[in-house]
Amino acid sequence: MAAPRRDTRGIVDPAGLLARVRFRRHRPAEPLRHHVETYWFIDWDLPEPYASHVVPHPSVNLTFQWDEDDAAGAPYGELTGVALGLYTRKLTGRGRVCGAKFRPGGFRPYAPEAPVSHWTGRALPARDVFPAAGGDTPRSVVTPADDLARVAALDAFLLSLAPAPDPRADLAMDLVQHIRTDRTVRRVTDLARTEGLSVRSLQRLFAGYVGVSPKWAILRYRIHEALELAGTRDDLDWAALAADLGYADQAHLARDFTTTVGVPPTAYAQAARQP
Repeated sequence: MAAPRRDTRGIVDPAGLLARVRFRRHRPAEPLRHHVETYWFIDWDLPEPYASHVVPHPSVNLTFQWDEDDAAGAPYGELTGVALGLYTRKLTGRGRVCGAKFRPGGFRPYAPEAPVSHWTGRALPARDVFPAAGGDTPRSVVTPADDLARVAALDAFLLSLAPAPDPRADLAMDLVQHIRTDRTVRRVTDLARTEGLSVRSLQRLFAGYVGVSPKWAILRYRIHEALELAGTRDDLDWAALAADLGYADQAHLARDFTTTVGVPPTAYAQAARQP
């Protein structure tokens, strides 16, 4: 399986976020890497509230969180399905999150009783899906000061779940990876034809194992690419990028970017270049 990305794809204003929090990624234990792409940790200690925004990947995330300034609050676990729109999290005071990001298509074997579309757009207590995620598990993951101890606790929890092999999950992961890495994948019909599937079969597979449609995944990865380049390139040719991403014209890219991120791409790029 591909290694987790080390870029900031999906993070809106990554410079602003990384100036305020400690953000790290770690690889899970080898037996978990087939289904789990990466662990991600964020710790913060803020003098004033900050709202972070993310254009989510087509991934399910399992997080263990602790709002340290809340004297009455205990660490807790949360399962978050694919968020269809912009995901916003308000960070205040001191806190930390330890997350496991499943590969798109890789979560279903851990909860085989329901299609992944069942979790799409939802965030719910992790213990509702995995009873073992209650009790002392959240505290064992988030309270250690050392990252290696947190990684070990996440590894131990996920290894205890021991999902059964599922060839359809393997197929779904391969198909999403194809979409993610191959810019020539622009239409669902072309992807279905290439893979020897009917469009309907492809749609059912994505609903069951990814949680969103193949068209949604294609569009989301386009926006991730545009968002990343808008924040890092001063000489971006938007018309050329639109064509490269498979849009009919620059206006269609601008419309999708604005709908997803909340601001037009040129305005976002201009703000990203300001000190």
